[in-house]
Amino acid sequence: MSQLSPFHIAIPVHNLEACRTFYREVLNCEEGRSSDHWVDFNFFGHQLVIHYKAKSLEDTTTNAVDGKAVPVPHYGVVLDWDVFHTFAETLKQKDIQFIIAPYIRFEGLVGEQATMFFKDPAGNALEFKAFKDNNQLFAK
Repeated sequence: MSQLSPFHIAIPVHNLEACRTFYREVLNCEEGRSSDHWVDFNFFGHQLVIHYKAKSLEDTTTNAVDGKAVPVPHYGVVLDWDVFHTFAETLKQKDIQFIIAPYIRFEGLVGEQATMFFKDPAGNALEFKAFKDNNQLFAK
């Protein structure tokens, strides 16, 4: 794989202003174009768009991974090891309520990684992770 292409993801939010503030001020994402119904963000080099949608009563589904209830669906970014730990500390200082607090998953196994999960104000689940060795990202 040569150069990594940015992904585009559009997610529903039931409170556009609360989520706009969260992505801009808590996650420090630069805001791009917007309208009354959507806002673009630079999400760690990728394009994230939050779109207003009335609140849904759908339940969040989880899947067991490494003994934890991982929310599905979720999205996020693979960060550099040091960046992950600095970012995790920043989130703790901002009183983020973690679904799964930062920890090392698959310790001592193929694919060992640091990971954490939390939700945005609309209930969308995010995962940020890091590998000490980025060659482990797709290792079997």
